[in-house]
Amino acid sequence: MALIENHALIGDRHSAALVCKDGTIDWLCLPRFDSPACFAALLGTRDNGHWRIAPEAPAQITRHYRGDSMVLETRFETADGDIALIDFMSIDPAHLIRIVEGRSGSVRCHLDLVMRFDHGITIPWVTRLHRGHGIHAVSGPDQLVIRADVPLNARGMSTTADFTVTAGQKISFILSHAPSHHPMPEPPDPAAALRKTEAWWHSWSHRTAYHGRWRAPVQRSLLTLKALTHAPTGGIAAAPTTSLPEQIGGTRNWDYRFCWPRDASFCLLALSHAGHHQEARAWADWLHRAVAGSPTQLQALYGLGGERYIPEQELPWLPGYENSKPVRI
Repeated sequence: MALIENHALIGDRHSAALVCKDGTIDWLCLPRFDSPACFAALLGTRDNGHWRIAPEAPAQITRHYRGDSMVLETRFETADGDIALIDFMSIDPAHLIRIVEGRSGSVRCHLDLVMRFDHGITIPWVTRLHRGHGIHAVSGPDQLVIRADVPLNARGMSTTADFTVTAGQKISFILSHAPSHHPMPEPPDPAAALRKTEAWWHSWSHRTAYHGRWRAPVQRSLLTLKALTHAPTGGIAAAPTTSLPEQIGGTRNWDYRFCWPRDASFCLLALSHAGHHQEARAWADWLHRAVAGSPTQLQALYGLGGERYIPEQELPWLPGYENSKPVRI
């Protein structure tokens, strides 16, 4: 199990993914923050869903966000050469894109993909695409399409790929989500999506009014808050995860993929003081809708759309983060 502190956040203001520094996506819920996870290894094992792309050989790993954006770049330096893994969720939602870029030499890489719907328990029906390299996974109301620039191979209940990246070469992988009763979603052009996504985040960041000594950490904090804002409704999720324990081995393992008016108010103040007034207005509109009705029925938390009925259940098939049970949603 990868430690939470080794993960970085990417998102599209509808949902978010956690990317470990070894190139593994251990947590992803689609299409919303509070949807069932299709990668749930963070709370279990990699058999509960993950997606790793990394060199076969040992590597020195460094990473950073590209400018003031939510585009993550992880660099692997091996004895045979260097590659960069560029991870982002496109600003047009429902696409998670991973680009492997050769920086020097020739690097052998390996991909390992396990898709498990319904928070890591349901094995989807997987078929090959008729055109190009890719697979189509369906389970209940959801479908995922993985498109790749290299052949994908079935291995048991998982998908693998082995490929080599040379200096100047780019190999792309696109994960797309849609309701299972809809046609397969069309993939974006990876390079164009990267440019558009970076430009959107940079444009948003440039509106920050704070230019003091601590601008870099302040800007990164503001980007994180923006990434946790649910774009369609203006609600702000407390976190993109569930069941990370307050104390390792303890039972206070709550689901934070919801909106707390108290906590979101602090986020609102931070964004407002930094000059991001549009987010403040959107959150105020969300709050008015969420609490509308009798004042006696005010709740401590609401769904991303202002939903009031939020039943809780435990997931016994997941062992929990560092064996901290129960896992709650």
